[in-house]
Amino acid sequence: MRLTWEELEWERVADRVGRRRLPDWDCTVGLVVGEGAALLIDAGSSLAEGARLRREAQALVGHRVTLVALTHPHFDHVFGAAAFAGAEILVADGSAEMYERGRGELCADAVRNGLDPGAAEEAADALVRPGGFVRGTRRLELPGGVEVLLVRTGDGHTAHDLVVVVPGDPTVVFCGDLVEESGEPQAGPDAVPSRWPAALDRLLDLGGEDAVYVPGHGAVVDAGFVRSQRDALAARFGVPGSGVSR
Repeated sequence: MRLTWEELEWERVADRVGRRRLPDWDCTVGLVVGEGAALLIDAGSSLAEGARLRREAQALVGHRVTLVALTHPHFDHVFGAAAFAGAEILVADGSAEMYERGRGELCADAVRNGLDPGAAEEAADALVRPGGFVRGTRRLELPGGVEVLLVRTGDGHTAHDLVVVVPGDPTVVFCGDLVEESGEPQAGPDAVPSRWPAALDRLLDLGGEDAVYVPGHGAVVDAGFVRSQRDALAARFGVPGSGVSR
């Protein structure tokens, strides 16, 4: 029996589009539903969390998740991906090495941030190799006429950020950690601060003024919030030529 978004504590964002705020790191997972197909956006911070998301997604849509798009290679967004056996894993072009040889680094980061060491090692060992790499824009057409765009808007939070755009009324933009609402955007050693404001300019161009913007952490926001965060990042990192955005 299929359940509703509300029954499973997911937030319906638009027709055929929802998202789930996960505990611990307040990370967002998205779901886009087609006829007999579904796209998951990010996969949780552990195999156990990924398995819970798989069960919930199947209860929502009545079938398996067939595609998983990972917005960037950080443990809280990718460690649950191995729970989605048979799904095609889609990531930003250039990030293959992180998934193939960066397991130890991801595991260490997860433990530093409070994930149980055993769960971190288990997830790192099982980390799946992506099956598809996005350079520029990749258009997906889910059965039932659901269009999805996977877009490399540019580097920012990492050198391998990927956003997911679902055109519609409203258009929904899954921003990954290019945008964060529940705290200041995090800039670790793999961030590219000099390019981050430009990536947000592109993101705003893709979504437009009336889109719903889903951050990697926190509540859904609007274009005004993204614009303000873009300006704050430009000031924070002293990006030349980045005054107040449009």
